[in-house]
Parts: sequence; C-alpha cells; structure tokens
Amino acid sequence: MLSLLADEDFNGRIVRGLLRQMGDLDLVRAQDVGLQGAADEAILHWADGQNRVLLTHDARTMPREVVGRLRSGLHVSGVIIVDTAAPIGTCIDEILIVVVCSVAAEWRDLIFYLPMK
Repeated sequence: MLSLLADEDFNGRIVRGLLRQMGDLDLVRAQDVGLQGAADEAILHWADGQNRVLLTHDARTMPREVVGRLRSGLHVSGVIIVDTAAPIGTCIDEILIVVVCSVAAEWRDLIFYLPMK
C-alpha cells in the first residue's frame, strides 16, 4: 500500500473521506509534519525522503518543481495532482484505487493527474 502526503492546501473533505473509507491508510498532512507554509521544493524533498506520494491540487507550480528536481538529478517519490473541479467522491474512489492497486516503486519520478479520463 502506498504512503501518502497531502499538501497543505489539499481538500480536507477528500482527506477525511479517504480515512473514513480506509482506516489503515498511511496518510499524513503537510501541516502535521512541520511543513506548513513550506515551499514546493521542501515538500517534495521531505516526501521523497519518507517515500510518500504527494497529493496536491497545485497543477500550476508543482509540475515545474518536479521537472526541476529531475533535471538536477534528484528524484520524487511520485505526485498525484487532483483536479479541484472533480467531484469529491470520484477523487476519493480514484485515489483509493491507486493506493490499493500500485506499489511505491511504480510512482518514482512520476506525475499523475486525477480524475482519470
């Protein structure tokens, strides 16, 4: 099962729904691990060090930060960018599919967008 880090501004309703649906989900929020107000680079660095896939809504700056890390020879443990306009139930269902049906190694240096089209 994947370990997740929810970005500081990630929808709390999605986080609560994920935890309600899967009580043993290994998910922490950025603000719970001292990353409140942290720059994207710091969040990606921490997530990589903890082997956690990042959940974020930041489709504007996060992909650029990921590409910058990769170009400089660093890695990311994976980033899932969730569309803020998608229905919350769809987001929860699709994140849980990803968590249950994949392993951490599959997410190395990958950016993925939800909902699936």
